[in-house]
Amino acid sequence: MSKAKSFCISKRVVFEAYKRVKANKGAAGIDKESITDFEKDLKNNLYKIWNRMSSGSYFPPPVREVGIDKKGGGQRKLGVPTVSDRIAQMVVKIHFEPDVEPHFHPDSYGYRPGKSAIEAVGVARQRCWSYNWVLDLDIKGFFDNIDHDLMMRAVQKHTDCKWVLLYIERWLKAPVQLEDGSVVNRDIGTPQGSVISPLLANLFLHYAFDEWMRRNHANIAFERYADDIIVHCKSERQAKWIKSVIEKRLRECKLELHPKKTKIVYCKDDDRRGNYMNESFDFLGYTFRPRGVKAQHRNRFFVGFTPALSNEAAKSMRDRIRAWKIHLMSDKSITNISRIVNSVVRGWINYYGHYYKSALYPIFNQLNRALTKWAMRKYKRLRGQKQKATWWLKRIALREPGLFAHWQCSGRPSADR
Repeated sequence: MSKAKSFCISKRVVFEAYKRVKANKGAAGIDKESITDFEKDLKNNLYKIWNRMSSGSYFPPPVREVGIDKKGGGQRKLGVPTVSDRIAQMVVKIHFEPDVEPHFHPDSYGYRPGKSAIEAVGVARQRCWSYNWVLDLDIKGFFDNIDHDLMMRAVQKHTDCKWVLLYIERWLKAPVQLEDGSVVNRDIGTPQGSVISPLLANLFLHYAFDEWMRRNHANIAFERYADDIIVHCKSERQAKWIKSVIEKRLRECKLELHPKKTKIVYCKDDDRRGNYMNESFDFLGYTFRPRGVKAQHRNRFFVGFTPALSNEAAKSMRDRIRAWKIHLMSDKSITNISRIVNSVVRGWINYYGHYYKSALYPIFNQLNRALTKWAMRKYKRLRGQKQKATWWLKRIALREPGLFAHWQCSGRPSADR
């Protein structure tokens, strides 16, 4: 390390940061430079990042803003940093995350090593059996409204490393390039999509919510995945009370609950009588609501409050299947098609197949119908013969059940479907 450098940052850590950014992939930033482009002069590009960060002269470029449609209308704004900036952010994350991770609450599941969304869903499922009521919290524009001063105070609780503090503050203040090309300065919020934002968001809500709940309301259970929060209550009265208390706490942290999306939900089942205006909620791609459930080890059905694939997630899957345009892949073999779709379908099964797997069957049927249409276009003898094409596909599924991921979990084609 040169004595002229202001900060002691290892070149090895910069290279490790590059490897992690490459593994995560991601779109190009405002400079339109992809990972592949960056790697054309990899040694020099990594040296520039290290040199500037070590000397204190690294200033993040503007973040490219892109809009993603939201389920309730409108758009969620994501920020896409350049490849170089993602690597620089990863350098800070590698250094800073071990300092804060041990302090996080056990019921904080988002973007944490060893934690997962499906784990949060499983814990919520069990607690809905024990608690009659849920408070489904929605923080209005959370990422866009994080207060920078409060954020830096939280960071300073866990590090006195000057370069970590310097660069986190610079990233918070980095301007945004809008889709029309104009550049806007920022004095509040942190863009979704950057490497460092999930860690900062977790740290902010650790103090704004998790730690505050632990200190003041340790008897009330919750699950939090980033800004998606479910609170379990014993009664409607308790749910209304804790809602008002949390609302006040978030205002102190310069945040607010969304008045229309935050709701109190009754976890209705066979043992819980009466009706309530809200008897379902969505959490991490699952809809929790009363459903017919078969009792384990008994040939008996009952109504349980349980999660299954949400309508929003199902729509996203159907859109993905349509976007593949399988029926137009006449130049490809069925094996080629399986290689194209299997990694995605396997991901759906691994996540949404944990609970109420039968909710996936309509998705599997749609994929099988797409394959049937492909067969009818590819083979002359099957053209216009839907029933014949379906039986042809069914025979392949019986002969090679492992060819498609969904065929291995009750998703094989059937002539009567």
